[in-house]
Amino acid sequence: MTITRRHMLAASAAVLALAGATPGFAQEENGATIGVSIPAATHGWTGGLNYHAERTIAAMEAAFPQIDFILTTAATADEQVSNVEDLRAQGVDALVILPFESDPLTGPVKAAAEEGIFITTVDRGLSEEGIEDLYVGGNNPGYGTIAAQYFLDKMPEGGKIVVMRGIPTAIDNIRIEAFQKALEGSGVEILDMQYANWNPDKGFEVMQDYLTRFAEIDGVWAGDDDAALGAKAAIEQAGREGEMVLLGGSGMNKVIDMIMKDDPLIDADIFYPPTLIIPAIELTAMRFATQAPIAGQYVLDSPLITSENAAEYYFPESPY
Repeated sequence: MTITRRHMLAASAAVLALAGATPGFAQEENGATIGVSIPAATHGWTGGLNYHAERTIAAMEAAFPQIDFILTTAATADEQVSNVEDLRAQGVDALVILPFESDPLTGPVKAAAEEGIFITTVDRGLSEEGIEDLYVGGNNPGYGTIAAQYFLDKMPEGGKIVVMRGIPTAIDNIRIEAFQKALEGSGVEILDMQYANWNPDKGFEVMQDYLTRFAEIDGVWAGDDDAALGAKAAIEQAGREGEMVLLGGSGMNKVIDMIMKDDPLIDADIFYPPTLIIPAIELTAMRFATQAPIAGQYVLDSPLITSENAAEYYFPESPY
């Protein structure tokens, strides 16, 4: 099932309307404890993630007072492993998890699933298929393909690009594989790929390295907007902003504003918002409050944002 931002917000409103309009709709015997495990607000995207997780939990607690939530955040994969183990020890009925990294969290989450805990994975997924009951995320193959098409359109005669990967996760692998496959047989050459951890400081550092090593760079795929802003600062510091195009991804308001104002480096972005935590928490809560047989995959589209449609994706009140 594919869900756009508009559909996702409509679904959120429907959940709250249904809970509020029907007294006793969620019966006391349908109570549960839901653990939510997400990365700490180490950069803009995860900052938005934490904001939306907290406000969604508050809304669900108000709608379904018989459901308890335990929210944990982690600055490292090891810390998140400990958080998951603590949630298991506290006897949660469900676990909503956005893994800091896929590999280290796969074992602990699988152990939770084997105990009968309902598993909802969000965004980054696990390194083994079939563990989760519900997955909520973006169209990651499409994310990589759309990024590749952007450079193919910009460089119909070919060109040289550099790539910044994210954090070692399942979604990063999926995006990169789709990106490389879409570029096969074209004249667009990938000079190098390095992890920038979806982080502006690391993006700045990696871009400085690229600028030092490569005299000719026609394009940069920074993977996400936080890394893109770091790369942008490095490019401008080197005075090379007229030589290349820069593409990030996720739909940060600051970047969309740059697109609307015709920034010389950034003229497009790929939509992949932290608001995807909202349906993940809501659907998991509904699974217990209504006993609905909720399972499967809910995938959010990742369209290309350009000057023509940027205003549709600009939400100045949002923290990201």
